[in-house]
Amino acid sequence: MSRLLIATSNNHKLGEYAQLLALPQLTLISLRDIGVAADAPEDGETFHANSRQKAQYYTQKSGLPTLADDSGIAVDALNGAPGVYSARYGTDDLDDTGRRRLLLANVNACGDVPRTAHFMCVITVVFPDGREFVSTGRCDGVIANQEAGEGGFGYDPIFFLPERGCTIAQLSAAQKNEISHRSQAVQGIKAILQRLFMTI
Repeated sequence: MSRLLIATSNNHKLGEYAQLLALPQLTLISLRDIGVAADAPEDGETFHANSRQKAQYYTQKSGLPTLADDSGIAVDALNGAPGVYSARYGTDDLDDTGRRRLLLANVNACGDVPRTAHFMCVITVVFPDGREFVSTGRCDGVIANQEAGEGGFGYDPIFFLPERGCTIAQLSAAQKNEISHRSQAVQGIKAILQRLFMTI
């Protein structure tokens, strides 16, 4: 059984990847499973740069093939912000709720402008022999006027999907997996991993 390191210490995220990838020939393990600290540098200016940086770092630390992702929300009225700074938008003391409120306030302050935005996810898999594979996913929508929905996390309650008539936070987990930026990126990398690991 081949092992793939998922660059996270979060068991919920590990479980999400296990569900989305669904590759029985692969055993997914977390940083916690192998006793590696989640201390990779993450100072790139793009989602791709950050995911690649993390995957390379943990492959070198572990000697294992490693999957890392970077994702966030980009708002057109804010010139693409918060982008790669989505998880640390605003001041250090803000939680998810605080960051959502700050984003809403900043978009509202722009006046009568299009509220279009998109979620982006870039997944990079790096092998110890230096091979690298990348997959991206994107989900388009608009910034809602107010929060709605109890599901999801992060910016989901203010990310409105016009074609669905609701925010991502109002979708079921299964519905979210049909359209989310992460699930799209995972599907792209899944096909690559299937091909690679079937030959091992």
